[in-house]
Amino acid sequence: MLHFFRGTRCAAALAAFLSVAMGGAAQSAKSEPTIAADPQIAAALRQISAQRIQANIEKLVGFGTRLTLSAQDPASIAAGRGIGAAREWIKSEFERYSKDCGGCLEVKTDSFTEEPADRIPKATEITNVYAVLKGTDSANAKRIMLVTGHYDSRNSDTLDVNGDAPGANDDGSGTAVSLECARVLSKLKFPATIVFLAVAGEEQGLNGSHHFAKMAKDQGWDLEAVLNNDIVGGDKSKEQDHSVVRVFSEGVPAAATEQDIRRIRGLGGESDSGSRQLARYIADVGRAYDTGVKPMLVFRLDRFLRGGDHYSFNQLGFWAVRFTEFREDFHHQHQNVRTESGIEYGDVPKFVDYDYVAHVARLNAATLASLAAAPAPPANVHILTKDLENDSTLTWEASPDGPAAEYEVLWRATTSPEWEHAQGVGSATQATLKLSKDNVIFAVRAVDHAGHRSLPVVPVPER
Repeated sequence: MLHFFRGTRCAAALAAFLSVAMGGAAQSAKSEPTIAADPQIAAALRQISAQRIQANIEKLVGFGTRLTLSAQDPASIAAGRGIGAAREWIKSEFERYSKDCGGCLEVKTDSFTEEPADRIPKATEITNVYAVLKGTDSANAKRIMLVTGHYDSRNSDTLDVNGDAPGANDDGSGTAVSLECARVLSKLKFPATIVFLAVAGEEQGLNGSHHFAKMAKDQGWDLEAVLNNDIVGGDKSKEQDHSVVRVFSEGVPAAATEQDIRRIRGLGGESDSGSRQLARYIADVGRAYDTGVKPMLVFRLDRFLRGGDHYSFNQLGFWAVRFTEFREDFHHQHQNVRTESGIEYGDVPKFVDYDYVAHVARLNAATLASLAAAPAPPANVHILTKDLENDSTLTWEASPDGPAAEYEVLWRATTSPEWEHAQGVGSATQATLKLSKDNVIFAVRAVDHAGHRSLPVVPVPER
């Protein structure tokens, strides 16, 4: 196994325009807010295999249907048809990866009974399958990064328990991303924990993800980031752009209170939710690593008339985003397999670009690894607003449990979608910048000795 060791970095030149409220603290010159590539993470990304992804998607399609309502009795599982057989196979794959890494993965299931509802005519058992790569640092292991896709499928009729529902792209592709990230990243060790998840019940109403998110909330998980992959197969339509993947993120948080919303409106923070910070982080990762695909940030919760499992986590206050291919072909989603008037319908493997899925898996893996290797974000970040002044003073608490070596202040114009500038302030927990807080958006992030960077945290006003 590879281990992450934390080295030292040279001190950068002092910035003349910045004063730090801790005398003598090291300060870095202003720069672009980029993330530096970690050679060990880059090497791991090269292990992601389009061939393995293809084999996994074809295996999932081979179960005939994975409709949440389909068979999961022992005979059907033994025959290899239905969602029960798919569930058992996914579990066995996680267990195989764990065996290959000396038992490093804890493979679990989260089963529950969903009572009758709009798309669930009778009480139905739903099972999520997941594998936990426990962090190596006793303090930081409580921090969790999660990647997920839904393994259930459907055809034209959401209640058709017998007809084939291949689900190669929706969402065999997302399930394959979660599996491949588990296979590759389980060979490494990180201070924080990574969870690789495959949920069911998405097509019936986000049932599996809702239950899992509630479990995480009830158990007090420090769930720092959720990456949901749904329809990332790069459908082979002529209009497809295989160079980008869309990353959707909510604006005003679904879990925001009335007080939160008043503060957001007053500060112009409608584009600074935690999920937006996660999306920006993914964009930084996409620039740092050669994944083969670039994230296209879409600042809305999801596509029109559609939804996804990330929303289950958003509703409970977790930072979560959705990855989806650039252009969907709706003939190849939620359709019975058939040909009519020369048009091929159905979500079958022939329309999936496996190289594209591998690129998306690399972007996911790079994000998970970067976050799991980084220190925790700084806590209680504030910007002082008690006086009328043109300077801006930010304060924060040191990242809990280490291993932060220094901090960076980020800022951007209020109209800019991504962070434009970064300023290192050493190990200080207070900084004053010769910039007006009225004109920019600020954030603070933690950096370790090896240059791994945490998610940025936007300050709350303090009077």
